[in-house]
Amino acid sequence: MHRRRFLRRLGAAGGVAATTALAGCSAVGGDPGYDVGMVADAYRPAELTVSVGDTVVWENTSVRRHTVTAYGGGIPDAADYFASGGFDDEESAREAWPSDFGGALESGDRFSHTFEVPGRYDYVCIPHETGGMYATVFVEE
Repeated sequence: MHRRRFLRRLGAAGGVAATTALAGCSAVGGDPGYDVGMVADAYRPAELTVSVGDTVVWENTSVRRHTVTAYGGGIPDAADYFASGGFDDEESAREAWPSDFGGALESGDRFSHTFEVPGRYDYVCIPHETGGMYATVFVEE
């Protein structure tokens, strides 16, 4: 269940019951089931370190549309390109956004990618790039 919906449903339960119900509700990204959340104009966390072979899951935790789009020059040479929408390169992802919101993740949508090559992976939310919505995954052996 989505954490915010869960909290709303708890409503007036408050106190010990709410504290007990939330015990164990944390992961790398601060919520179960995903590693990186998307708020109005940022990825949370903005930096994440994982191991080769790990799969990172992003979830749009805001009401705004977002993308997860790797910078073509911001990933290791031998690495697979990644972008929500399944684009093969950054140029294709950028071209698809203005015409039909290509790669958009609506509220609650998820995107995942498995990192097979060590290195630094820089990525961006295309519609919110000018507002500073970019982040990095560091992949270690």
